[in-house]
Amino acid sequence: MSNVANINRAEQPNADTAPTLASSAMLVELSISCWAGRKKDKRASEDVTMRSGAKKGVAAVTKKLLGDCPELVAVHQHAGNVRNQVHYAMTLPWSNSGMALLTTQQYFQYKPAIGEAETEFFALVETFLNAYDWEVSQAQAQLGSMFNPDEYPTVESLRDKFRFSVAYMPLPTAGDFRVDIGNQQRDEIVAQYETFYSDQLGNAMGELWRKLYDQLSKMSDRLGYAGNGKKNIFRDSLIENMMQVVALLRTCNVTGDSQMAAMATKLEETLQGVTPKDLRDNTQLRGSVKAKLDVAIKNLPGLDW
Repeated sequence: MSNVANINRAEQPNADTAPTLASSAMLVELSISCWAGRKKDKRASEDVTMRSGAKKGVAAVTKKLLGDCPELVAVHQHAGNVRNQVHYAMTLPWSNSGMALLTTQQYFQYKPAIGEAETEFFALVETFLNAYDWEVSQAQAQLGSMFNPDEYPTVESLRDKFRFSVAYMPLPTAGDFRVDIGNQQRDEIVAQYETFYSDQLGNAMGELWRKLYDQLSKMSDRLGYAGNGKKNIFRDSLIENMMQVVALLRTCNVTGDSQMAAMATKLEETLQGVTPKDLRDNTQLRGSVKAKLDVAIKNLPGLDW
Protein backbone atom coordinates (compact mmCIF):
# COMPACT_ATOMS: atom_id res chain seq x y z
CA MET A 1 0.00 0.00 0.00
CA SER A 2 1.25 3.54 -0.67
CA ASN A 3 2.51 5.70 2.16
CA VAL A 4 -0.68 6.89 3.85
CA ALA A 5 1.14 9.72 5.63
CA ASN A 6 1.74 11.47 2.29
CA ILE A 7 -1.58 13.28 2.26
CA ASN A 8 -0.66 16.76 1.12
CA ARG A 9 0.12 15.76 -2.47
CA ALA A 10 3.40 17.65 -2.48
CA GLU A 11 3.93 16.74 -6.11
CA GLN A 12 1.30 19.33 -7.10
CA PRO A 13 2.89 22.42 -8.69
CA ASN A 14 1.23 24.91 -6.32
CA ALA A 15 1.32 23.78 -2.71
CA ASP A 16 -1.01 26.59 -1.62
CA THR A 17 -3.84 25.33 -3.83
CA ALA A 18 -3.06 21.62 -3.66
CA PRO A 19 -5.93 19.55 -2.24
CA THR A 20 -5.33 18.10 1.21
CA LEU A 21 -7.18 15.51 3.25
CA ALA A 22 -8.74 18.31 5.30
CA SER A 23 -10.23 19.83 2.13
CA SER A 24 -11.34 16.53 0.56
CA ALA A 25 -12.91 14.91 3.62
CA MET A 26 -14.75 15.74 6.83
CA LEU A 27 -15.79 13.99 10.01
CA VAL A 28 -19.35 12.86 10.62
CA GLU A 29 -20.96 11.52 13.76
CA LEU A 30 -24.23 9.59 13.64
CA SER A 31 -26.16 9.14 16.87
CA ILE A 32 -29.34 7.05 17.05
CA SER A 33 -30.98 6.16 20.33
CA CYS A 34 -34.06 4.04 20.91
CA TRP A 35 -36.09 2.96 23.90
CA ALA A 36 -35.00 -0.61 24.54
CA GLY A 37 -38.30 -1.78 25.96
CA ARG A 38 -36.46 -4.14 28.31
CA LYS A 39 -35.99 -4.13 32.05
CA LYS A 40 -34.39 -6.36 34.63
CA ASP A 41 -36.94 -8.04 36.88
CA LYS A 42 -35.32 -8.20 40.31
CA ARG A 43 -37.94 -10.46 41.87
CA ALA A 44 -37.91 -12.93 38.97
CA SER A 45 -34.11 -12.96 39.05
CA GLU A 46 -34.14 -13.83 42.75
CA ASP A 47 -36.74 -16.56 42.17
CA VAL A 48 -34.68 -18.19 39.42
CA THR A 49 -31.53 -18.04 41.54
CA MET A 50 -33.26 -19.54 44.57
CA ARG A 51 -34.96 -22.35 42.61
CA SER A 52 -31.66 -23.24 40.97
CA GLY A 53 -29.75 -23.27 44.23
CA ALA A 54 -27.33 -20.78 42.69
CA LYS A 55 -25.35 -18.05 44.35
CA LYS A 56 -27.16 -14.74 44.66
CA GLY A 57 -26.44 -12.37 41.80
CA VAL A 58 -25.35 -14.94 39.21
CA ALA A 59 -28.66 -14.86 37.29
CA ALA A 60 -30.60 -11.96 35.85
CA VAL A 61 -34.04 -12.10 34.26
CA THR A 62 -34.66 -9.41 31.67
CA LYS A 63 -38.20 -9.00 30.48
CA LYS A 64 -39.54 -7.45 27.31
CA LEU A 65 -41.97 -4.85 28.57
CA LEU A 66 -44.05 -5.06 25.40
CA GLY A 67 -43.28 -8.64 24.37
CA ASP A 68 -42.48 -8.91 20.66
CA CYS A 69 -44.07 -5.58 19.75
CA PRO A 70 -43.79 -5.40 15.92
CA GLU A 71 -43.84 -1.60 15.83
CA LEU A 72 -40.91 -1.33 18.27
CA VAL A 73 -39.04 -4.10 16.47
CA ALA A 74 -39.41 -2.15 13.22
CA VAL A 75 -37.81 0.94 14.79
CA HIS A 76 -34.85 -1.07 16.11
CA GLN A 77 -34.35 -2.88 12.81
CA HIS A 78 -34.41 0.39 10.88
CA ALA A 79 -31.83 1.94 13.22
CA GLY A 80 -29.54 -1.04 12.67
CA ASN A 81 -29.98 -0.86 8.91
CA VAL A 82 -29.16 2.85 8.86
CA ARG A 83 -25.91 2.24 10.73
CA ASN A 84 -24.85 -0.72 8.60
CA GLN A 85 -26.24 0.02 5.14
CA VAL A 86 -25.88 3.80 5.05
CA HIS A 87 -23.43 5.14 7.63
CA TYR A 88 -20.84 2.35 7.78
CA ALA A 89 -21.24 1.64 4.06
CA MET A 90 -20.46 5.22 3.02
CA THR A 91 -17.87 6.23 5.62
CA LEU A 92 -14.60 4.96 7.02
CA PRO A 93 -13.79 4.60 10.73
CA TRP A 94 -11.75 7.42 12.21
CA SER A 95 -11.69 7.25 16.01
CA ASN A 96 -13.02 5.25 18.95
CA SER A 97 -15.32 8.14 19.83
CA GLY A 98 -17.63 7.27 16.96
CA MET A 99 -16.36 9.80 14.45
CA ALA A 100 -16.19 8.57 10.85
CA LEU A 101 -14.37 9.89 7.81
CA LEU A 102 -16.64 11.12 5.02
CA THR A 103 -15.17 12.34 1.75
CA THR A 104 -16.61 15.44 0.11
CA GLN A 105 -17.51 13.34 -2.94
CA GLN A 106 -19.38 10.80 -0.83
CA TYR A 107 -21.10 13.59 1.14
CA PHE A 108 -23.48 14.32 -1.74
CA GLN A 109 -24.75 10.73 -1.58
CA TYR A 110 -24.56 10.38 2.18
CA LYS A 111 -26.53 13.50 3.13
CA PRO A 112 -29.75 12.70 1.19
CA ALA A 113 -29.55 9.02 2.15
CA ILE A 114 -29.19 9.79 5.86
CA GLY A 115 -31.92 12.44 5.56
CA GLU A 116 -34.38 9.92 4.13
CA ALA A 117 -33.38 7.45 6.83
CA GLU A 118 -34.08 10.02 9.54
CA THR A 119 -37.52 10.79 8.11
CA GLU A 120 -38.40 7.10 8.03
CA PHE A 121 -37.05 6.63 11.55
CA PHE A 122 -39.38 9.19 13.08
CA ALA A 123 -42.31 7.92 11.00
CA LEU A 124 -41.75 4.47 12.48
CA VAL A 125 -41.46 5.99 15.95
CA GLU A 126 -44.85 7.69 15.53
CA THR A 127 -46.38 4.41 14.38
CA PHE A 128 -45.04 2.76 17.51
CA LEU A 129 -46.26 5.54 19.81
CA ASN A 130 -49.74 5.34 18.29
CA ALA A 131 -49.83 1.62 19.11
CA TYR A 132 -48.16 2.00 22.53
CA ASP A 133 -51.22 2.04 24.81
CA TRP A 134 -52.65 -1.00 23.07
CA GLU A 135 -49.35 -2.84 23.33
CA VAL A 136 -49.16 -2.08 27.06
CA SER A 137 -52.58 -3.62 27.61
CA GLN A 138 -51.49 -6.71 25.68
CA ALA A 139 -48.26 -6.92 27.67
CA GLN A 140 -50.17 -7.21 30.92
CA ALA A 141 -51.67 -10.48 29.73
CA GLN A 142 -48.31 -11.75 28.41
CA LEU A 143 -46.19 -10.92 31.47
CA GLY A 144 -48.58 -12.09 34.15
CA SER A 145 -47.20 -11.42 37.63
CA MET A 146 -44.10 -9.79 36.12
CA PHE A 147 -46.22 -6.90 34.85
CA ASN A 148 -45.58 -3.64 36.74
CA PRO A 149 -47.48 -0.56 35.50
CA ASP A 150 -44.89 1.75 37.10
CA GLU A 151 -42.29 0.56 34.57
CA TYR A 152 -44.15 2.02 31.60
CA PRO A 153 -43.41 5.67 30.72
CA THR A 154 -46.01 7.98 29.26
CA VAL A 155 -46.20 8.43 25.51
CA GLU A 156 -44.77 11.95 25.71
CA SER A 157 -41.78 10.99 27.86
CA LEU A 158 -41.26 7.97 25.64
CA ARG A 159 -41.00 10.16 22.54
CA ASP A 160 -37.89 11.82 23.98
CA LYS A 161 -36.14 8.46 24.20
CA PHE A 162 -35.98 8.21 20.40
CA ARG A 163 -33.32 10.43 18.89
CA PHE A 164 -31.57 10.71 15.56
CA SER A 165 -28.81 13.22 14.92
CA VAL A 166 -26.00 13.75 12.42
CA ALA A 167 -23.13 16.15 13.03
CA TYR A 168 -20.60 17.21 10.42
CA MET A 169 -17.25 18.61 11.51
CA PRO A 170 -14.12 19.76 9.70
CA LEU A 171 -11.12 17.48 9.86
CA PRO A 172 -8.55 19.27 12.02
CA THR A 173 -4.91 19.37 11.03
CA ALA A 174 -1.84 19.78 13.20
CA GLY A 175 -1.75 23.46 12.25
CA ASP A 176 -5.07 23.98 14.06
CA PHE A 177 -3.33 23.81 17.44
CA ARG A 178 -2.88 27.43 18.51
CA VAL A 179 -3.00 27.13 22.29
CA ASP A 180 -0.85 29.30 24.50
CA ILE A 181 1.08 26.64 26.44
CA GLY A 182 4.64 27.22 25.36
CA ASN A 183 6.48 26.11 22.25
CA GLN A 184 7.84 22.83 23.63
CA GLN A 185 4.49 21.60 24.92
CA ARG A 186 2.76 22.71 21.76
CA ASP A 187 5.30 20.88 19.60
CA GLU A 188 4.72 17.72 21.65
CA ILE A 189 0.95 17.94 21.14
CA VAL A 190 1.37 18.60 17.43
CA ALA A 191 3.72 15.61 17.09
CA GLN A 192 1.26 13.36 18.95
CA TYR A 193 -1.61 14.50 16.77
CA GLU A 194 0.40 13.99 13.58
CA THR A 195 1.03 10.40 14.68
CA PHE A 196 -2.66 9.94 15.51
CA TYR A 197 -3.64 11.52 12.20
CA SER A 198 -1.36 9.21 10.21
CA ASP A 199 -2.43 6.11 12.17
CA GLN A 200 -6.15 6.85 11.79
CA LEU A 201 -5.77 7.49 8.08
CA GLY A 202 -3.90 4.22 7.71
CA ASN A 203 -6.66 2.43 9.62
CA ALA A 204 -9.33 4.03 7.43
CA MET A 205 -7.62 2.96 4.22
CA GLY A 206 -7.05 -0.49 5.68
CA GLU A 207 -10.77 -0.77 6.42
CA LEU A 208 -11.51 0.13 2.80
CA TRP A 209 -9.22 -2.66 1.59
CA ARG A 210 -10.93 -5.05 4.03
CA LYS A 211 -14.35 -4.10 2.68
CA LEU A 212 -13.10 -4.91 -0.79
CA TYR A 213 -11.59 -8.20 0.34
CA ASP A 214 -14.85 -9.27 1.98
CA GLN A 215 -16.91 -8.47 -1.11
CA LEU A 216 -14.41 -10.07 -3.51
CA SER A 217 -14.31 -13.23 -1.41
CA LYS A 218 -18.09 -13.38 -1.23
CA MET A 219 -18.57 -12.91 -4.97
CA SER A 220 -15.83 -15.41 -5.85
CA ASP A 221 -17.44 -17.98 -3.56
CA ARG A 222 -20.90 -17.42 -5.05
CA LEU A 223 -19.54 -17.88 -8.57
CA GLY A 224 -18.01 -21.20 -7.60
CA TYR A 225 -19.56 -24.63 -7.31
CA ALA A 226 -21.04 -26.58 -4.43
CA GLY A 227 -19.74 -29.96 -3.34
CA ASN A 228 -22.24 -31.73 -5.59
CA GLY A 229 -20.87 -29.97 -8.68
CA LYS A 230 -23.85 -27.63 -9.00
CA LYS A 231 -23.38 -23.90 -9.39
CA ASN A 232 -23.76 -21.86 -6.21
CA ILE A 233 -26.86 -19.71 -6.09
CA PHE A 234 -26.51 -15.93 -5.81
CA ARG A 235 -28.82 -12.95 -5.69
CA ASP A 236 -29.09 -10.28 -8.37
CA SER A 237 -27.59 -7.79 -5.89
CA LEU A 238 -24.22 -9.57 -6.01
CA ILE A 239 -22.81 -7.38 -8.80
CA GLU A 240 -24.44 -4.22 -7.47
CA ASN A 241 -22.89 -4.75 -4.03
CA MET A 242 -19.50 -5.36 -5.62
CA MET A 243 -19.70 -2.17 -7.68
CA GLN A 244 -20.71 -0.15 -4.62
CA VAL A 245 -17.44 -1.13 -2.95
CA VAL A 246 -15.53 -0.39 -6.16
CA ALA A 247 -17.12 3.08 -6.15
CA LEU A 248 -15.79 3.56 -2.63
CA LEU A 249 -12.29 2.87 -3.95
CA ARG A 250 -12.79 5.95 -6.12
CA THR A 251 -14.54 8.34 -3.74
CA CYS A 252 -12.66 7.37 -0.55
CA ASN A 253 -9.15 7.17 -1.98
CA VAL A 254 -8.14 10.32 -0.14
CA THR A 255 -4.46 9.35 -0.10
CA GLY A 256 -4.27 9.09 -3.89
CA ASP A 257 -3.19 5.44 -3.61
CA SER A 258 -2.25 4.37 -7.16
CA GLN A 259 -2.74 0.69 -6.28
CA MET A 260 -6.28 1.38 -5.09
CA ALA A 261 -7.06 3.37 -8.25
CA ALA A 262 -5.66 0.59 -10.45
CA MET A 263 -7.70 -2.02 -8.58
CA ALA A 264 -10.88 0.01 -9.13
CA THR A 265 -10.15 0.28 -12.85
CA LYS A 266 -9.46 -3.44 -13.19
CA LEU A 267 -12.66 -4.44 -11.42
CA GLU A 268 -14.71 -1.95 -13.44
CA GLU A 269 -13.33 -3.47 -16.63
CA THR A 270 -14.02 -6.99 -15.37
CA LEU A 271 -17.66 -6.32 -14.52
CA GLN A 272 -18.54 -3.80 -17.24
CA GLY A 273 -21.73 -4.89 -18.98
CA VAL A 274 -21.94 -8.15 -16.98
CA THR A 275 -25.40 -8.98 -15.64
CA PRO A 276 -26.51 -11.57 -13.08
CA LYS A 277 -28.28 -13.43 -15.90
CA ASP A 278 -25.04 -13.57 -17.90
CA LEU A 279 -23.23 -15.14 -14.96
CA ARG A 280 -25.97 -17.71 -14.47
CA ASP A 281 -26.33 -18.68 -18.14
CA ASN A 282 -22.79 -18.34 -19.48
CA THR A 283 -20.52 -20.87 -17.76
CA GLN A 284 -17.42 -19.61 -19.56
CA LEU A 285 -18.05 -16.00 -18.53
CA ARG A 286 -18.79 -17.08 -14.99
CA GLY A 287 -15.45 -18.90 -14.79
CA SER A 288 -13.57 -16.00 -16.36
CA VAL A 289 -15.00 -13.44 -13.94
CA LYS A 290 -14.30 -15.67 -10.96
CA ALA A 291 -10.70 -16.18 -12.10
CA LYS A 292 -10.16 -12.41 -12.38
CA LEU A 293 -11.67 -11.86 -8.94
CA ASP A 294 -9.34 -14.48 -7.49
CA VAL A 295 -6.37 -12.70 -9.07
CA ALA A 296 -7.58 -9.43 -7.54
CA ILE A 297 -7.74 -11.06 -4.11
CA LYS A 298 -4.15 -12.28 -4.46
CA ASN A 299 -3.04 -8.77 -5.48
CA LEU A 300 -4.54 -7.05 -2.44
CA PRO A 301 -2.08 -5.37 -0.07
CA GLY A 302 -0.76 -7.58 2.70
CA LEU A 303 -3.13 -6.76 5.54
CA ASP A 304 -3.91 -8.64 8.72
CA TRP A 305 -7.24 -10.12 7.65
